[in-house]
Amino acid sequence: WPSSIAPHYLSLVMAASLLPGFFVFSLLVGVVHGQLSPSFYATTCPNLQTIVRSVMAQAVTQEPRMGASILRLFFHDCFVNGCDASILLDDTANFTGEKKAAPNANSVRGYEVIDAIKTRVEAACNATVSCADIVALAARDGVNLLGGPTWAVPLGRRDARTASLDAANSNLPGPFSSLPTLISMFDAKGLSAQDMTALSGSHTIGMARCGLFRSRIFNDANVNASFAAERKLTCPATGGDGNLAPLDVATPNQFDSSFYRNLVAARGLLHSDQELFNGGSQDALVRNYSVNATAFAIDFSSAMVKLGYLSPLTGKNGEILGFPSIMASYRSAFLAVATVSLVVACSVRSQLSPTFYDWTCPGLHSIVRSAMTQAVGQDPSMGASMLRLFFHDCFVNGCDASVLLDDTPAMSGEKNAPPNRNSLRGYEVIDSIKAQVEASCRAVVSCADILALAARDGVNLVGVMLSLGGPSWAVALGRRDARTVSISAAVANLPPASASAFTLMSTFASKGLDMRDLTALSGAHTVGSARCSSFRPHVYNDSNIDPGFAWFRRQTCLAVGGDAAMAPLDSTSPTRFDNSYFQNLVGRRGLLHSDQELFNNGPADWLVQLYSSNATAFATDFAASMVKMGNISPLTGYLGEIRLNCRRTN
Repeated sequence: WPSSIAPHYLSLVMAASLLPGFFVFSLLVGVVHGQLSPSFYATTCPNLQTIVRSVMAQAVTQEPRMGASILRLFFHDCFVNGCDASILLDDTANFTGEKKAAPNANSVRGYEVIDAIKTRVEAACNATVSCADIVALAARDGVNLLGGPTWAVPLGRRDARTASLDAANSNLPGPFSSLPTLISMFDAKGLSAQDMTALSGSHTIGMARCGLFRSRIFNDANVNASFAAERKLTCPATGGDGNLAPLDVATPNQFDSSFYRNLVAARGLLHSDQELFNGGSQDALVRNYSVNATAFAIDFSSAMVKLGYLSPLTGKNGEILGFPSIMASYRSAFLAVATVSLVVACSVRSQLSPTFYDWTCPGLHSIVRSAMTQAVGQDPSMGASMLRLFFHDCFVNGCDASVLLDDTPAMSGEKNAPPNRNSLRGYEVIDSIKAQVEASCRAVVSCADILALAARDGVNLVGVMLSLGGPSWAVALGRRDARTVSISAAVANLPPASASAFTLMSTFASKGLDMRDLTALSGAHTVGSARCSSFRPHVYNDSNIDPGFAWFRRQTCLAVGGDAAMAPLDSTSPTRFDNSYFQNLVGRRGLLHSDQELFNNGPADWLVQLYSSNATAFATDFAASMVKMGNISPLTGYLGEIRLNCRRTN
């Protein structure tokens, strides 16, 4: 433990030990956070979405601007300690709410619409639906009612019991922000630069006050002269701070991509908006959205799902408010201590480090690499198998080695889940590595960390008989192993070979991974093989496939039978980790339906084109995305355990 953390954490543990069940409560937090689901209220409040849509339709009809207002309300809620409806709380004798924070005062509105929805929801389903979920649904419907996309909203959030004026003042990006500031603030929330640029497209609707854009139209050099002159007519150099102007002058009440066309023409209203197109890293994406409304709609929907996953309160955390502006007064000592400890636990979870075992198991990297070199030398496909094993572990409740656990009388493991059965392999390689590591450093290194290292080395190493030739990266270490598994989560969280582009993006977004991560990580299919049953529908039924390639694959994958017949995912260089996978996609020779979806006139086309011609760009992005994937919900600190045998708990 870092010396700055350990004393505080231990003192909290000592205090918490006075409370029965505290540790059970803490251990459940990582699991609870993954329980958001679009069907959360399917049985307890089946008419919820109809109620929200009905009230929003009425509100937007009466005032089209309300769609933008509710969207802004959702964003300003989520960016301040998570999507917990804290922004809706009025001031009390105990705290000052967020409504009067500088970024919210005279800016955020629509509280009365949320009150109206909540009243109708309570009449239908008393004390069941949180205000946080109502805001999330209302934001989605506001966008869609103005002509924008729709998306499945994960539900199951609970409401905060307090608010933070200070956090509201410090966490919300301002209209004068530079591009580096915007990227940094979104990154702090787990949102990428692409997410930031897509979410900024919400400024295709709504208004801004003169006081927020005066300095741009009078002082900035990168502003269209006639646009500036037009805006100055209602926003003078002095006075008129409250005068409003549309953020998108072209179609202010239509959710479309004209916001980006305005930026290309230097007609962005806010300084922070124009920063997205000002000779910087987002110029290409802005240009893409300006001419491809579908790409913007898909990326915006994906980013909204990711935004909705910011630190939700679930399970027993928070409460279900009766009305948004009233805070429950009761708060037990148990919850007070638990809340403090969970804040510390969240900071502990970010302590993964490539140097974690430098003192306790200095030979770890050499042991793993040696074993992987031998395994890939004997079976070139083992590199791909380790990579797949790591992916299937991380996407199911986090990178915790749960996929390695065998069935027991008390639980069914994840190995027999449909996405894993007859697909995952290489368990014996992990067993071999673990045995060698235990002989060198007993009860020190987790199976989760061994798997992360083995996946990296499987991509990069030079084998005895061939070179896989992939990139390398510093693997963050310090994970611990899960004590349980979830076969249902394995079924629900792993995208199938038949997945559409939208399904893929939504699934990856739910794990904090963006379009670039999805496309880069899919490049793992430059190695490995797939069974006939996984690609039969693509080679027999899909139209976006090269006819010659389809005919060739049908020779060993018959229309009926032969489900287990194997074919390489990359027919060009199946045992070399390179960028030929993307070249295959451009040539309509992707083996799986889900692969070809990445290059099918959709938002990832430009990335596939880039990677197909630039192997360095692919290698760099793949390595970065592997690091991000390795950070999905790790168990650290006192959570989980260090298994002595990767196949069973201690």
